[in-house]
Amino acid sequence: MIIGIPKESFPGERRVGMVPAALPSLTKAGFEVAIEAGAGISAGYLDKDYTDKGAKILANRAEVFKTADIVVQVLCYGSNDKTGKEDVALYRDSQFLVGFLRPLGAVETLKDIASKGVSSFSIELMPRITRAQSMDALSSMSTICGYKAVLLAADTLPRLCPMLTTAAGTITPARIFIIGAGVAGLQAIATARRMGAVASAYDVRPAVKEQVQSLGGRFVELPIEAKDAQDARGYATAQDESFYQRQRELLGRVVAESDVVITTAVIPGKKPPILVTEEMVKSMAPGSVIVDLAAERGGNCELTEASKMVVKHNVNIVGYINLASSVPYHASQMYARNVCTFLTHLFKGGKPELKLEDEITRETLITRGGEIVHGRVREFFGLPVLSTAKNA
Repeated sequence: MIIGIPKESFPGERRVGMVPAALPSLTKAGFEVAIEAGAGISAGYLDKDYTDKGAKILANRAEVFKTADIVVQVLCYGSNDKTGKEDVALYRDSQFLVGFLRPLGAVETLKDIASKGVSSFSIELMPRITRAQSMDALSSMSTICGYKAVLLAADTLPRLCPMLTTAAGTITPARIFIIGAGVAGLQAIATARRMGAVASAYDVRPAVKEQVQSLGGRFVELPIEAKDAQDARGYATAQDESFYQRQRELLGRVVAESDVVITTAVIPGKKPPILVTEEMVKSMAPGSVIVDLAAERGGNCELTEASKMVVKHNVNIVGYINLASSVPYHASQMYARNVCTFLTHLFKGGKPELKLEDEITRETLITRGGEIVHGRVREFFGLPVLSTAKNA
């Protein structure tokens, strides 16, 4: 089977779906790889790097979709709401599509993909189980976002991060507060500590306390308890508004004392909860920084503006989106390794082997045979349950 890698078309996207170093393992597994000319340049990979590893270079996007049995993208139609729909006309019946699809975004997108007979796999729905860790591209990209959030904060903050003892006296370390200790939050804690800042974190899941402390962070405990704080997959679950209101009241003091606040709370398929209100922003010292990693979905800070950095009440609020794309070389490398492992799981000897009794396959398969076949996605959008025959 031929794996096709088109150039990413989302405005400003610099990642690429496959890197040259990953090609030998795919060739060994029975695949051929074809890539659009120039697809890897923005990430630091030249066409020659690919041809040296056995890939075929194709002149344009249409040729890639025409040639490929499996199309691998970073942002597929669904997660790419700017230019992604242009790819629908290029899909072929029985073709496979692998990448970020944002399956809980818009049902019309999934219906468009299904209507072309494409079997699509949403990489962000990879189950949080031991067998799937090496395929978890969402965690890989979240790691980069957490790292980059601290760098952005340090670059914006009018203070130094580490404690320094100098001839001009002692400089106290910056105080960085991370709300949400998932993959991005934990990496933010680790990065903040490496930069010499004092890091603290809060999460609705008490179980992450040990992880925060193991990285040298202080876990902020609030006298409120979340109901069903995490789901079966280990992700934080949405709470009711009364919980968030009480949470904001208790977090206010910690936010006011912080030089940097990094928010990471994203609930799949839902608007992110407001964790930092305008009143809380007003309480922060002039020059303080908020980096909102939920900006693309609406933001955890009441004053966040997606894709922008704004100054409100003398506080810098960073709402940049797609941070992983700002580190395209290693982001592409990590993504490619995850996807390669996933592809060799789905295709044995270069041929499809889709076993729906396998959790990894079942939980990532979104469309097949002209239908949306993912049970949780159908339930989310209120679609009727598919018969067993159609889902087989």
